[in-house]
Amino acid sequence: MTGKSSSPYVVTASAASYDLLKDKTPLLGHLDMELTERCNNDCIHCCINLSEHDQAQERELSTADVKRILGEAAALGALSVRFTGGEPLLRSDFSGIYLFARNLGLSVLLFTNARLITPKVAEMLSRIPPREPIEVSVYGMTQKSYEAVTRVKGSFDEFRRGIGLLEEKKIPFVVKSALLPQNRDEVLQFEAWASSLPAMTSPPSYALFYDLRCRRDSPQKNELIRRLRVTPEQAIAFLSSDREAYCRGMEMFCSRFMRAPGDTLFDCGAGCGCCVDAYGKLQPCLQLRHPQTTYDLKAGSLKDALIRFFPELRTMKATSPDYLSRCARCFLKGLCEQCPAKSWMEHGTLDTPV
Repeated sequence: MTGKSSSPYVVTASAASYDLLKDKTPLLGHLDMELTERCNNDCIHCCINLSEHDQAQERELSTADVKRILGEAAALGALSVRFTGGEPLLRSDFSGIYLFARNLGLSVLLFTNARLITPKVAEMLSRIPPREPIEVSVYGMTQKSYEAVTRVKGSFDEFRRGIGLLEEKKIPFVVKSALLPQNRDEVLQFEAWASSLPAMTSPPSYALFYDLRCRRDSPQKNELIRRLRVTPEQAIAFLSSDREAYCRGMEMFCSRFMRAPGDTLFDCGAGCGCCVDAYGKLQPCLQLRHPQTTYDLKAGSLKDALIRFFPELRTMKATSPDYLSRCARCFLKGLCEQCPAKSWMEHGTLDTPV
């Protein structure tokens, strides 16, 4: 409500009377960044990992490029960034990148296996908190099960040491896992531990339907991944063990992703946000690396991609006769595993039914 003031320069008014955000909706609220595809684990189910010393390191974005992109994201309105990989802590410049992001005011969500959480890193994270709980992938509760998944001797002890440092410095973290034959018997033990962690406000999440190699670079690894997948019946039995939580999750999923049938390829959020890969290619989502759907940030800008490239991408229509006769007519299309990213990984196209 507007009122009188003794100052000729001040008007007292209700904030509701001013549209403070008119024409100021940010282009970007959050950015995902894969700092590297390299990893110090060699997990049997992973869709992206390269070896720790792979030559791909030479093609990774420079420190300056990463900082430039983070600066662009902040200028476009982003409030948070997720650093993932690979193992992001493998980059020797990780601390500098992290501090730069925090100095921009960005909240940081860090995905890690915790093996490279050193006293120095833990001290930095304690002194300048990421403002989001760190997400730690856990592959087993014993050395035998953990290293059967990671295929790296000594990795379990390093993981436990990293967790210990996070706990010692009281740095909030949550845990998640992958349901695999090697650790399936440890689910109750894992969940009991997870429930004791202060930052865990809900049960841990699990990977179940493992994606094939997203670069389509290893038929041999893809065969291994296929053998590790649970059946749909096994997945439903596992996910619905807590029926109330399962139903809540499905209701939330359906409210976000269920759409009317049709031939539009991108009914999801792809292209509304974005992910920068380790080499400077901007993707509409973390999983989709089809060359037709990526944008080179070394030759362009985040703003151009968000204003021009991704909106055009989201108008793409399916042309596959199989898709048009099945998926395009199905009212459950948004509920299944059918999406351009899955189609790319499974078949090398954008619209072959999965």
